[in-house]
Amino acid sequence: MRLTLRVWRQKNADAPGAMSTYEVDGISPDMSFLEMLDTLNEELILGGDDPVAFDHDCREGICGACSLVINGDAHGPERTTTCQLHMRSFSDGDTIDIEPWRASAFPVVKDLVVDRSAFDRIIQSGGYITAPTGAAPEAHATAVPKPAADTAFEHAECIGCGACVAACPNGSAMLFTSAKVVHLNSLPQGAPERASRVLDMVGQMDAEGFGGCTNTGACATACPKGIPLFSISTMNREFIRAARKGR
Repeated sequence: MRLTLRVWRQKNADAPGAMSTYEVDGISPDMSFLEMLDTLNEELILGGDDPVAFDHDCREGICGACSLVINGDAHGPERTTTCQLHMRSFSDGDTIDIEPWRASAFPVVKDLVVDRSAFDRIIQSGGYITAPTGAAPEAHATAVPKPAADTAFEHAECIGCGACVAACPNGSAMLFTSAKVVHLNSLPQGAPERASRVLDMVGQMDAEGFGGCTNTGACATACPKGIPLFSISTMNREFIRAARKGR
């Protein structure tokens, strides 16, 4: 396959950015999208140019590091992570636009790399449970009803990639935050911080400068792990209940 790539290049957070055009040839349809970018970077390095900076780690669809807007879609045309997107999703001769996540809370570090530490601070504000240290507790010491376990597992699948923010026209982080809140609030182990967790995490989310949710549903559509949209309404109910009770 021969492709034309239009890639966002930005030297650093303070420098202006622009799209640069590159031609790549000999791309196998079985390559992943990141392997295609590796091929581009090899050619750039051999030509004495600066390679394109992009985030990646596990390349197994687990870590959430790969974060690209491809032809206007978070992670590209398939509902998967960028590392699991293969070039067979494109056609020979295609022009592909590649950009970083676009959100004020995700400032560009360089090229396609953005700073997603805002997510870390949301987690730090309440994404934990209080547990005594020491030996591991007996596995059956705390009974977890199966519906609660199923809900927790469904929301625990969130990998924090930020596709929900990138896809949202408002740059909202409600789907990410609600996934973390509902995950822990569904379990009996999360009950002691149930009220403070939702108040603190939503407060931190707002402090980070994410936009508000207007229920467009774009976040759930873009989520590679299928976090359901109803998690937002579940978190909203938890928030109202906690705010009324004052933690």
